[in-house]
Amino acid sequence: MSSLYLREDLETATEGALVELEGAEAKHAVTVNRSRAGDEIRIGNGRGLVVTGVIDTLEPGRVSVRVSAVTVEDEATPRLVLVQALAKGDRDEMAVQTATELGVSAIVPWAAARSVSRWEGLKKEKGRSRWETIVREASKQSIRSFVPPVHPIASTAVLEKLAATACVVLLDPTAKERLSDLDVAGETRDVLLVVGPEGGISDAELDTLTAAGAVRARLGDTVLRTSSAGPAALAVLNVSLGRW
Repeated sequence: MSSLYLREDLETATEGALVELEGAEAKHAVTVNRSRAGDEIRIGNGRGLVVTGVIDTLEPGRVSVRVSAVTVEDEATPRLVLVQALAKGDRDEMAVQTATELGVSAIVPWAAARSVSRWEGLKKEKGRSRWETIVREASKQSIRSFVPPVHPIASTAVLEKLAATACVVLLDPTAKERLSDLDVAGETRDVLLVVGPEGGISDAELDTLTAAGAVRARLGDTVLRTSSAGPAALAVLNVSLGRW
């Protein structure tokens, strides 16, 4: 059961002060989590600020919390960004949810050549909104101080441009180099983990992105699903960077 609630408009807080939850977050605390006066909960703004406190009063649609501690965290560097190809069913959504729990810094939906699912027209914002909801709930469940942004859907041409300013890693089961052998400890740029759809990253995309500076790396000797490759890669890099 989650004990972290989000208030994106919370800019600061001090010990002893009252911080209030209203609307859907307050309703969730009362009716879903069945919180009571005296329970300890956390409230964050999704940008590094988290307050811990004890529930002072509860009313329908409103919860008051007496602050006992305030923490402000800086975002970890390098930032680990998941570039997730659109996939059929809910496999891309599964990847987004788990990646959020594992500490990804941002998520970029990718319209890969072999993506069966397509976000076109009104689906672009509808799909992005759906991913944002998944990310928000996963951040609360895992008690994260930062809620990763979901960027607009990207084409391969956009990824090609990103390779000029970021460390772009193409997760490719045929690559010679293992992801665990990549040295990212001193990296100051964002590290983008690019995951292909069910059919994998096409040869043309691999050629285009490697020519732009991306590197190819494999996780091991087996082939993972598009739903698990990104989270597995994040776990590897979390260990390499000493975060786990």
